[in-house]
Amino acid sequence: MAKQTPRTLSGFMELLPAPQRQMERVMEILRETYSLYGFTPLDTPVIESSEVLLAKGGGETEKQIYRFQKGDADLSLRFDLTVPLAKYVALHYNDLTFPFRRFQIGKVYRGERAQRGRFREFYQADIDVIGDGKLSILNEAEIPAIIYKTFSALGLRRFRIRVNNRKILNGFYASLGLTDKAGDIMRAVDKLEKIGPEKVKAILTGDLGAGQEQAQEILDFISITGGTEEILYALESRRGRDETFDQGAEELRTVVKYLGDFGVPAENFQVDLTIARGLDYYTGTVYETVLEDHPEIGSVCSGGRYDNLAEYYTEKKLPGVGISIGLTRLFYVLGEQGMLNPELNTAPADVLILPMTEDLGAAIALATALRASGVRAQLHCEEKKFKQKISYADKLGIPYVIFLGDDEISAGVVACKDMATGEQTKLDAKATIYRIKAGLDARNQGTVIRE
Repeated sequence: MAKQTPRTLSGFMELLPAPQRQMERVMEILRETYSLYGFTPLDTPVIESSEVLLAKGGGETEKQIYRFQKGDADLSLRFDLTVPLAKYVALHYNDLTFPFRRFQIGKVYRGERAQRGRFREFYQADIDVIGDGKLSILNEAEIPAIIYKTFSALGLRRFRIRVNNRKILNGFYASLGLTDKAGDIMRAVDKLEKIGPEKVKAILTGDLGAGQEQAQEILDFISITGGTEEILYALESRRGRDETFDQGAEELRTVVKYLGDFGVPAENFQVDLTIARGLDYYTGTVYETVLEDHPEIGSVCSGGRYDNLAEYYTEKKLPGVGISIGLTRLFYVLGEQGMLNPELNTAPADVLILPMTEDLGAAIALATALRASGVRAQLHCEEKKFKQKISYADKLGIPYVIFLGDDEISAGVVACKDMATGEQTKLDAKATIYRIKAGLDARNQGTVIRE
């Protein structure tokens, strides 16, 4: 029988043990940070009924979705975490307490062309706050604080959270008589950084049929720059032309007002009138987060406010606000840029115990004591040469190796070697555990990402 050549499908990430541990640490930090803000974990099925996932119908989603038949069932792999959330909230409405705050880190699937940094299977890390009928603007002000806390905990410093409000844009386009084309205009403006103002203007006047003066006024408006107060002042000077615009400007001012109280430094935040987000369901505050030293990566965390999450599943009005991190892509790019901290302990164990006696009872008891103290311990009892066992610990980056022979057992001590410094001690088990834990604490001070 011919052997199959092992391969991983294009667009699917498969990590070796050390980077997998780095990815797991990133997810641990996200879970810890989201939990600080009162979000509960949620896990929805990877496979859903196609009619549920495609309730909105049509468009690019249907082209990219992985869809298949199993018996009489028409099934699909989820393409994001938002649609399953909408179904979940509609289905369990009577069992949930609102506002419902959930976070979810899970794999999603999109059958698009695989390319550098773009995957067909990838992790998303989402948070959403869902209200019942109404949802306070304070939630929209808190989101940048959560973004700031999350990226700071990962080790990033030079990032900027860019914020706008869709009502400002909708109201502005309405004042120009372009309400029916507002969504298309926003999608065109969203391409400004990629293709430049001249090409955006060509799309506005060509494909979208805006007049030259209208197109120029749009470009002038989204080019309003300066500090936060300067932009808010410029918006204030345009008040009174459209009610929706005025409401959006007030909401943006409220979000900005509370940022300092939420602990977001001014250098990590920016009002940016070009931010629109391409999806039509955003109705209020919108966010995009960029790494200042790597603008070519694009947004690493985005989202916004929407008025009715579950409109395709229920008559109940369920407004919400949320953000999503494309975790697999971010991890890939950070690794490519050399920003993942190589000094972070990625070993599967903290201690490797090498029994040097035929009776393994003492080694097993020591491993049990280490684990009870929160130290990850592995017993190496394979029939290998001593040098091979040390090489095993070295290749895996295990910080400490313990040798336990007859002499150590009779003396009531443990021989422990620090693999980084070469220092070896002979102390009793309790003192050895204390030394190992102190050393691990010092080693684990670093962050996953270093700039």
